[in-house]
This record gives sequence, C-alpha cells and structure tokens, in this order.
Amino acid sequence: MTRNSISYPKVCNDKLGNYYVDFRLHQKRFRLFNGNKIGSSLSPNSYPAKMRRAITTELAREVYEYLINNDYSFEKQLNKVELFDMLIDKKLSEPLSNSYRKSLVSIASCLRTHLVKCGAIKSNHVDMLSLKYNNNTSYNTMRRHVNVIVNYLIENGFPIERSKLKSKKQIEILHKPIGNLKELLEYIKSYNKNLYLCALLTYGCLLRPHQEIRCLKWRDFSDDLSLISLSGNKVKSKRNRVVPVPEYIRNELAKGEINNNIFTCTPEPYNNSYFKCVWRRFKKCFPSVERDITLYSFRHTGAIEIYKRSRSLSKLQKAMGHSSLKVSLTYLRGLEVEDLKEEDMPMI
Repeated sequence: MTRNSISYPKVCNDKLGNYYVDFRLHQKRFRLFNGNKIGSSLSPNSYPAKMRRAITTELAREVYEYLINNDYSFEKQLNKVELFDMLIDKKLSEPLSNSYRKSLVSIASCLRTHLVKCGAIKSNHVDMLSLKYNNNTSYNTMRRHVNVIVNYLIENGFPIERSKLKSKKQIEILHKPIGNLKELLEYIKSYNKNLYLCALLTYGCLLRPHQEIRCLKWRDFSDDLSLISLSGNKVKSKRNRVVPVPEYIRNELAKGEINNNIFTCTPEPYNNSYFKCVWRRFKKCFPSVERDITLYSFRHTGAIEIYKRSRSLSKLQKAMGHSSLKVSLTYLRGLEVEDLKEEDMPMI
C-alpha cells in the first residue's frame, strides 16, 4: 500500500453486535461506527440488528468514495476561491494600520476578481496593479503591498504566480530640519494646543505623529509621566518600545482617565487625518513657515539633536524606533549631520 492510498473499508462487528467499517488510510487504521466524519447521516447501529450489515456496507461505500474524491483526506478540501477568502481574512485579522489595511483589501479584491473570472491568478494580473501608477513612489508602494499579499498566499499553499516587476528608483523625500524651533513652537502653541503637544512629542520623544502620537492613551504613560510604553501593535517596527519623556513635555501634561486618548479625552482617538488637516490649516495661517517643513521635520530635528549629543548610532536607532540600523543611517545621510572631521577619527 502506498502512502497516499486507502484500503477498501471492511464491514466488521464486535462482540456486542455493533457494526463498523475498518480500513487504513495513509498507513493509519480507522474504525468508524457512523458517518459523522464524512458528513453522512448513516448510523448502522441505530437500525434493527437484521439491517445493520447492509447499512454498514452502504457506509463503507460512502466512506471510500468520500476519501477518493477528497484527496484522501477527511478534511473538507476548499476550492480556490474559498481558500483565497480564508487566507485573506486571516491576513487582515492581523494588527494593521487603517490605511495599510485599506490598501490590502483593495488588492485582494482585484486579485479575487481575476481568480473568479479566470480560475487562476497569473503574474500579469499581479503586475497590472502596480503598473497603473506612473509615479515611482506610488508604484513602489503598491508593488510592496501586492508582494505582501502574494507572498502570504504562497507561504500558505495557495497557487499564485509572483510578480516579475522590479522596484523603481525614486527621489528620496527628506523632511527639512527646523532651524528656528522655539519660534515655530510658539506659533503652533498660539494656534492649537493639540498640535503643539503633538509637535513636542514628535520632537522630544521622536514618536510618529499620525499613528503613535494620535492614538496615545494615558495608560501608555508611567504614573509620573516620565516614560511612554508602546506595545508592538502600535508602532511601525512591531516591537515594544519605551521612550523617556523630557521635563518640558511633562510640564504640558495633565493625566486624565487611564483609558482615554490624551487629545480627545474619550476612549477613541481623532481620525487618521486629524493632525494632517490641523497642520495644513496652521501653515495657511502662518505663511512664513517654510514650505518644506512638515510635522515629521520635528522628528528629524530631534534625531539630529540626539546624534549631536550622543554621537551614538545605536541610541539614535533606539530613540527613533527603527528595526534596522540601516534605516537610521539612511536618515543621517539626509539630515544635514556634520561630515566626519580629522579629530573624529581614531587616534594612536
């Protein structure tokens, strides 16, 4: 008997007169007294004794046909669309940002349409999702998101062709460091207190404004407000993160109810675009603020300050919450940090 084979079920009965089918599947022995395992209502021993052998014979036939038609398995084999839907639901159940989830849902929907229409998902179906973008940044972002879905499906046994597209070179977007930090913070403070606190936390704690800061709750702070502890599902790197809170930020905080958001004073945060909108309105009211200055400029300015103070790349990496030192080095290349000087080099 080969590994992927089945012996035809034998009709047997025990000393008590109970009938069952006896067979081997994948070299493992099975005894079934009813059809529950294959979704059949047959139950031979619920019949009068004279009828049990005939009903068990019928059960043997049903069991054999079920296993032959179900790839030698008791587990129900999902069709391609059912398997696709199950895997996508599982992927989307992971902790994802709203915008990222929305992108993956859109990609999955397009791929599912091709699956239903063509019976398979080919590489050209995968590629066309990215090719509709002319902008290199948008193209690369979509390509990266598409590959997340495709790789996840492949890893879980779903037949799908990988994309053949390569990433495109894109212009690195740098958030300009802030020269007149105190003056800019005073402008912001006079305009909107929430935006002011967001800018302080972005600069002083190097948190990301639109997700990490916007969703902060008082329970994320230590009792004395000196530390912020963020679990992995709240940060981009997916790693737990503990950040010191400078005194000038603590002076602006008045701890509220533990489960409330620090900005809304309710359990729910503002919407995803809240700080983007407030920042855009602020810049309209203060046209003297340079065009290249963004909320992320506070984070990058804070990064420069940490590096200048510590001269430690590992501390900078930890402060910024980067999963890789390579990312931190990329930031430094564009953050106007001073070049190496002779006195910085090793001495004998």
